[in-house]
Amino acid sequence: MSKEALLSLDGISVRFGAGRKSFRAVRGVSFELYAGETLSLVGESGSGKTTIGRAIMRVHPLSAGEIRYRGQRISGAVNARSERLLRQKIQMIFQDPMASLNERAKIDYIVSEGLYNFKLFKNEAERLAKVEKALLEVGLLPEFASRFPHEFSGGQRQRIGIARALVMEPEILIADEPISALDVSIRAQVINLLNQLKRDRGLSYLFIAHDLSVVRFISDRIAVIHRGRIVELAASEELFLRPLHPYTKALLSAVPIPDPEAEQKKKLVIYDPSIHDYGREEPIWAEAAPGHYLLGSPGELAAWSS
Repeated sequence: MSKEALLSLDGISVRFGAGRKSFRAVRGVSFELYAGETLSLVGESGSGKTTIGRAIMRVHPLSAGEIRYRGQRISGAVNARSERLLRQKIQMIFQDPMASLNERAKIDYIVSEGLYNFKLFKNEAERLAKVEKALLEVGLLPEFASRFPHEFSGGQRQRIGIARALVMEPEILIADEPISALDVSIRAQVINLLNQLKRDRGLSYLFIAHDLSVVRFISDRIAVIHRGRIVELAASEELFLRPLHPYTKALLSAVPIPDPEAEQKKKLVIYDPSIHDYGREEPIWAEAAPGHYLLGSPGELAAWSS
């Protein structure tokens, strides 16, 4: 039985600026997000992770390629019905819980904003019930609705941001580094919450992060991105047990080991992009093993897969 692809990216590129000052932030990225899975997009700062998330949300226009939701194109010019469907079914959780909430609005309005914009309630009682349900699902009390964002901790603010997304009844959540601004002690709580919501609601996540150790236990698959191109994509445990691309190996070597002696003895791998000679052989995207994809020249793919 084949998996159902909710979201498909086909060779998308995003370019900023024009003329000599133009910069291609994302180059020829393709992947599919399946129903009920968590696909993590991992790479260094500036690698294009957030740009991909914002391109899906139609914040950044594509310079090439196509994005489809349930087989229907959602990139470029779309009709009002498709735009409305996208805004409801694909929601985003932002990195900074301090900056993503309107400090002048009460939590009741913040969580209800999407409901107001799309008129997704019949009466005031139904709206309040939806807000209460969303707050309870993220572990917050309904009476918090009458408070302002500054009255909450960073972890609570992020839960409010998640509730704001959930109230729209989405199918896909794009989580843009949702725990990087939180204390270490709070990160596990938010990850556990996201996993619980995934099970309860059948959600699909595109989880954006720069730390491989964070995504190991939340991801079904992991895509590693470098300078706007995905260089490796595999099942979570497969990637950790059998990394093939030199950049992935370098990222994994930087993951801290919770054993002082082992941490002291480990060897840090430094990635050198000059090892690739793509002037002679263009890199191709190929399946090195079942479900394990790599970007490299034919010679590199043969060497890395052996």
